[in-house]
Amino acid sequence: MRIDKINYYLNIAETVLERSTCIRRHFGTVIVKNDIIISTGYNGSVRGDINCCDNNRCLRNEMNYCSGEGYEHCTAVHAEQNALLNISRHEALGASVYLVGIDVSTKKYFPIEPCYICYKLIRTMGIIKIYIRESKLIYKEIKL
Repeated sequence: MRIDKINYYLNIAETVLERSTCIRRHFGTVIVKNDIIISTGYNGSVRGDINCCDNNRCLRNEMNYCSGEGYEHCTAVHAEQNALLNISRHEALGASVYLVGIDVSTKKYFPIEPCYICYKLIRTMGIIKIYIRESKLIYKEIKL
């Protein structure tokens, strides 16, 4: 049986997340326009900074922050932000974002919507849909 296009791109995003340098959660993003991948991104430290996976240290863990809290202590750039940094608004207009997250400790999907800042950036770039993997074949679609 042939895989549908949405899960095809989500599978690619899942491969992209393997480059994540976060020790809490791995996220991968693929941006697609007219059936062409125009950008990818994963969550990780700012270029040139020490990666959390290299020193096995997470300030948010050490400070006992829950999901969505304490970002001011995190050195990582979100997967969506990294993908958006590589393209212009003109390229992004009408595109779709495919997002996959996996919790490092449980190895289970972490189907979270983009944070408020990423959501604003995605909308500002003119992207029209977000697909979020919930399980290997099930996803959520957000129309913007």
